Amino acid sequence: MDSRTADKTPVETPAEALAQPKDGRSLRELAIRYGFLSLLAGLIIFFSLATRGFTSPQAAVFILQSVSITGILALGVTATLVVGGFDLSIGSIATSSMMAAAYVMVVLEQNALVAVLVCLAIGALVGLINGLIICYMRVPDLLATLGMMFLLIGLQRIPTEGRSIATGMTLPDGSTAEGTFSQAFLALGRHRFDLFIENLVPASVVVLIVLAILIWFFLEYTRFGRMMYAVGSNARAAEFAGAPVKAYRIWAYVISGVFASIGGILLAARLGRGDIASGNNLLLDAVAAALIGFAVLGAAKPNAFGTAIGALFVGVLLQGLTMMNVPYYTQDFVKGAVLVIALIFTFALLGRNAR
Repeated sequence: MDSRTADKTPVETPAEALAQPKDGRSLRELAIRYGFLSLLAGLIIFFSLATRGFTSPQAAVFILQSVSITGILALGVTATLVVGGFDLSIGSIATSSMMAAAYVMVVLEQNALVAVLVCLAIGALVGLINGLIICYMRVPDLLATLGMMFLLIGLQRIPTEGRSIATGMTLPDGSTAEGTFSQAFLALGRHRFDLFIENLVPASVVVLIVLAILIWFFLEYTRFGRMMYAVGSNARAAEFAGAPVKAYRIWAYVISGVFASIGGILLAARLGRGDIASGNNLLLDAVAAALIGFAVLGAAKPNAFGTAIGALFVGVLLQGLTMMNVPYYTQDFVKGAVLVIALIFTFALLGRNAR
């Protein structure tokens, strides 16, 4: 038999191989890309059927308001994750800013502008110190920011001897605090804009949306943002290419600190006092939202859009559980379980798809 005609087995070209339908791979890619969004949609449908009023405009706005501060902090965490870091001090920066705003207006009797500037300066300074310790003292980011967290928790209680700050309180020296929160400052946390319905959209939700768009554009479409991703992906390669790696990492922590201070400002404006016990769950919820962002659209990397969706997911879950009268002491367990399952599902599929 002629050897030229013996083997009639067709040979696929690379183009033909790519053109062949691969149902298994396609299904995995769809699950990776849209699995988490499908989970979010499923939660919304479930809570809509299980409770009354969950899909009303008021309920939707309440969910957004409940996650607005958490979302802002999570966007700050995202900036540090982009450069391969992690910021555990965001919750304490937010509460320190809240206490500082109250102290400036109630005790020092200054106006809203001074209070806002002081808070932003605190956030930027703490972020700068975090970045310097991590980059130049070579302290691991988790340890550096954990130490800063405890430092701020203790520091914010010293001026008032561990008490909350409110008009008429007795100060450690025996005098009375006679200052008040200005109406302009309170409007940051309490004002509502009209949208189809009067007084529907809280100002804090608008701030969250604006900051989310800004940080998304900054990270995705500016050279500085792309360089931050390059630093997080491979810091040594970025350094060999001439990028000032330490500067980018420091700026990431400054951004995180400023975002955390904005969250503290909104929290103080919403409460109208410096509540020492507020903000206890800010860190955990913000970290959860930022980590969930990895799973959104199969990004497998920190990104502002995913973080915003993650914050919305946390808000939908907690609001739905509350409306179903689920005991508050079980909500953290449910939130953690759903987070772990979602991330395992996404990253397991992603790893299998990469192989």
